[in-house]
Amino acid sequence: MALSTPSTLSLRQSTAISTQEFAELRQYIYDLSGIDIPERRKYLLENRLGPRLAELGLRSYGEYTMLLRRGPNKDEELKFFFSKITTNETSFFRDLKQLDVFEKFVLKEVLEERGNSDDKTLHIWSAGCSSGEEPYTLGIMLHEALRMSILGWKIRITANDLSPDMIAKAREGLYGEHSLRTTSQDITNRYFTKEPSGYRIHPKVKKLVSLGLINLNDKLAVKRVPRSHIIFCRNVIIYFDDAMKQKVIAGFYDNLLPGGYLVLGHSETIHKHSRAFKPLIKPGGIVYRKEA
Repeated sequence: MALSTPSTLSLRQSTAISTQEFAELRQYIYDLSGIDIPERRKYLLENRLGPRLAELGLRSYGEYTMLLRRGPNKDEELKFFFSKITTNETSFFRDLKQLDVFEKFVLKEVLEERGNSDDKTLHIWSAGCSSGEEPYTLGIMLHEALRMSILGWKIRITANDLSPDMIAKAREGLYGEHSLRTTSQDITNRYFTKEPSGYRIHPKVKKLVSLGLINLNDKLAVKRVPRSHIIFCRNVIIYFDDAMKQKVIAGFYDNLLPGGYLVLGHSETIHKHSRAFKPLIKPGGIVYRKEA
């Protein structure tokens, strides 16, 4: 075993976060985004941010928190920071059973109802869209359901995320095979173009999606999102504490039009945080409806 040089030893010491530093950084993350990192997972901050401290030549996490709060390049650093503290495990057509429930019991009803209206408008909000797989999946499902008649619709899928890196990737619209691991070959052939570096989403799907940054802890930003017929927010609120969950769900309720639907991750529930929604329980998933 090689002996550690002083510089290596210093680097190792700098990546260990003290109890006080963790408490300060944890509170900063919560105040900023509503994400609650429990003490048992402080190793995640060490693993994800430790190399950044070394890269910036910082001696402690306290210095890094100070940089985020008042550093001359704090806005740029926050972009990197958000990409590291958020989890972005996703894929096209993720959780097929839940999407099947959505397609049969929500999308079909909403399209029939909206199709009988004069303007045929439909607004879906993908809150916490990561690198774009979810909103583009919804766009593909709409094309599959409406076929050529989609030309007569006014459809907007608003897709937001906290991470600038994820929004940039979604705007690029280029994905590897891992992102398509739960997508049928038929859908891949019809809605993606194979390129040397991956699979590019078809422009007819991409044009349905409006991408942008959002912090769900920012009430004003949430209020600026156009009123929705359907909200998708899957595998996001699991990172919030009860107070933040209640705040976010209340924001979703206010955003939804009467009769609108809220779709959460299959392991997420709102029964402790809101009685305003009516659950629609089906084999494979639960969706929540804002009663008219």
